[in-house]
Amino acid sequence: MVRLKKPLEHYFLNYGTPLYGLFKLFLLMEKQHNRGQDGAGVAAVKLGMPVGEQYMFREREIKSNPIDRIFRSLLKQYNALVKNGTVFPEFPATVKKHFDFGAELYLGHLRYGTSGGYHRSVCHPFFRRSSWPTRNLMLAGNFNMTNTAELNARLIEQGQHPIFATDTQALLEMMGYALDNAHQRLYEKLRAEGLDGAKLSKAMFAQLDIVEVIRDCAKYWDGGYVIIGAIGTGDGFVFRDPAAIRPAYWFEDDDVVAVASERPPLLTVFDKSPEDIREVRPGEVLVVKNDGRVYSEPFAEPRPRKSCSFERIYFSRGNDPEIYLERKALGAGLADQVLRTIDNDLEHTVISYIPNTSETAYYGLLEELRRRRRIEVRDAILEAQKKGPLDEATLDALIMRNWPRSGKVAHKDVKLRTFISQEKWRGEMSSHVYDITYGAVGPEDNLVCVDDSIVRGTTLRRSILKILSRLNPRRIVIASTAPQIRYPDCYGIDMSELGKFIAFEAMIDLVHEQGKSDIIRDVYERCVAQANAPAAELRNEVKRLYDQFTADEISARIARLVRPKDIDWDGEIIILYQSIENLHKALPNHSGDWYFTGEYPTPGGLRVVNQAFINFYEKNQGRSY
Repeated sequence: MVRLKKPLEHYFLNYGTPLYGLFKLFLLMEKQHNRGQDGAGVAAVKLGMPVGEQYMFREREIKSNPIDRIFRSLLKQYNALVKNGTVFPEFPATVKKHFDFGAELYLGHLRYGTSGGYHRSVCHPFFRRSSWPTRNLMLAGNFNMTNTAELNARLIEQGQHPIFATDTQALLEMMGYALDNAHQRLYEKLRAEGLDGAKLSKAMFAQLDIVEVIRDCAKYWDGGYVIIGAIGTGDGFVFRDPAAIRPAYWFEDDDVVAVASERPPLLTVFDKSPEDIREVRPGEVLVVKNDGRVYSEPFAEPRPRKSCSFERIYFSRGNDPEIYLERKALGAGLADQVLRTIDNDLEHTVISYIPNTSETAYYGLLEELRRRRRIEVRDAILEAQKKGPLDEATLDALIMRNWPRSGKVAHKDVKLRTFISQEKWRGEMSSHVYDITYGAVGPEDNLVCVDDSIVRGTTLRRSILKILSRLNPRRIVIASTAPQIRYPDCYGIDMSELGKFIAFEAMIDLVHEQGKSDIIRDVYERCVAQANAPAAELRNEVKRLYDQFTADEISARIARLVRPKDIDWDGEIIILYQSIENLHKALPNHSGDWYFTGEYPTPGGLRVVNQAFINFYEKNQGRSY
């Protein structure tokens, strides 16, 4: 969200364009392109427009390069208006009057769909229209609700006819209903006070309380969410779930209030320092009123903070100063396991990374290994000095031996596209997405590759291990900075089907191998029995299955499962995963770890994991919420 605090004339005089806000919105969206690939949408709200003129606008796109397409189209419209003499940039009032996106309040959203299909109608912002400014509502957000069916049932009880499309639609209609009620109460109150016409409208703009609206709705929500929105009055707002599951940041200066899902875009686009940027507090609404007032109010009691750790490990851009250090710490946390696996033989080990998103963690691992080796060398020199003076040959042997080696062994071929539709040839194409550095690893060497996470194991099985085996190392070690992903996510990251997780596949394989298959049936029956249980009685029944084995046993089975069957290489494959303890050390402020531990921050998560197991057992495809 970008909310200009001054008239458009100010931005023309100080920044050379009345479209300052629109250009900043474009940059924020480009800097967060990692957050969406299925479509994009933008909206604009003009403040103080005369009666009879439109004041809310929206554009959405699902074709390739959606951000570029949207803004090219808007600038084409603007340039045409300038060319034909309808708009004069040096007179910003003409821009506001005639150009749809010559506005003071902007919303933008990048869609990464987890439900609702891939068509324009499911792109945010969603828009609920009315001839009353106080009843016009736009919403966009990063979230998943675990109880959409219950929300739709509530709408039906209210007499509505909801369209069962997405949780966004359910939220829009629920908030719209509450907004209608708030509008009606305020209208009747002001009419009773004798106001009408322009005075009535002005008073409604000033007194409408969006926090009250959100408070009325949020008590029924279960999920992780950050939602931005706008009302026809010109009020803009953003609010965050009470457990702080999804991220949101903002800042305010003399010219603008801006909100984004990540901190670095705000830092870069507005040339700010990290201390200028604040988090949207959990369970609070940040409001920018139509008169420019900025304030924050609670809409729900904060819960124990469970900010999503997967955001930090993988999803968010790594140029955030805190995320950069956290990812290095995640890499360093793998050092003990790596050294045990290679028998402390760094001299015959090459440390690398794949894919590119693992590079920062790779630096962290390498620095930690070198730090430890320096300590070993220091202690060895001090011990050797006790026996007398050290000659050059002795020093060389102490210092140069067993020093950590590194190299870039895999290079992603960005030109390659798996455009072939036949499954057999798609697999063949995917095995060539990376090129390797031949000669970087010898047959006597271990090859350790840092990976940020291993979810399904498909990429390992189909391409990465095939590629790395061409180097003919003695042993391939894949070291994941994330722990084993064992449970579905239902709060915004698209990991929802149990049967697709390689850790779950490995655990089930071990259960069958050890003749414990009866436990699977028992867990299924327990999950079914909990289907309609009250929240206080819900338990994660799938944990019982994982409790049968150690993490190392499951990792060893994963290594067997992901080994390609069609490689001409007989070396050893080892899969290492981050420990939960080291995860928490690296991410002390982001303890949301339910996909690793099964400890869900809301009751809806427990329903989801049990339903996901029911779906697996009954061989049903699709989301479990």
